[in-house]
Amino acid sequence: MKKLNIIKKQDEIDNVIKNGKMFKNRFYFVYKLYNNDNKYYRFCICVSKKLGNAVTRNKNKRQIKDIIDKSNLVFKKENDYVIILRKEISLASFEEKKKYLLEILCKLEGEKNE
Repeated sequence: MKKLNIIKKQDEIDNVIKNGKMFKNRFYFVYKLYNNDNKYYRFCICVSKKLGNAVTRNKNKRQIKDIIDKSNLVFKKENDYVIILRKEISLASFEEKKKYLLEILCKLEGEKNE
């Protein structure tokens, strides 16, 4: 995932969570917000300290970034996404993580922008 595609500022993350459309499943909460100012789609991956130590949290984030990069989904340029990992993800295999994330992202991309 390129640096252009990452949301870093806390106020932007809070804006997506507050004003965006939320979808959830067993492992993820995903928020999506249309942002007219962007030239690129952007992601933020949030992992709570409840998931484990820094090594575990970073491993989960790397796996999610890998799934997003290698997916064949075409993301709309103006959208911001915030992915929050739930505690249950620590028990899941990589294939389960991939299946559930692609399922929810496909559902999000099927939605029309508001």
